[in-house]
Amino acid sequence: QVQLVESGGGLVQAGGSLRLSCAASGSIIRIRTMGWYRQAPGKQRELVATVTAGGSTNYADSVKDRFTISRDNAKITVSLQMNSLKPEDTAVYYCRCFLGAPPSDVWGQGTQVFVFS
Repeated sequence: QVQLVESGGGLVQAGGSLRLSCAASGSIIRIRTMGWYRQAPGKQRELVATVTAGGSTNYADSVKDRFTISRDNAKITVSLQMNSLKPEDTAVYYCRCFLGAPPSDVWGQGTQVFVFS
């Protein structure tokens, strides 16, 4: 089993920054791609950004050039630096890890980000 614990959400004014972190524990040898997803009220959960074990990244168009995902393979953490935040970035942000052997995934409990104008 893999467990994920997120931190770093909060309340921020538009234009500000926040940094989210997610720490993994347990069967970490199974972890492959790590990522962040978000769900705004009344909307479906959506991809924000992912990073592979090799460091390749993928971003949603809505956050490109504003958000940066990074991972520390030694500490088994994934972080999301969010700059130039907008009210439409308000959502619950979830850490997600894709696992191998056998393939599956695990989600964190979510952390709230609220951006006010």
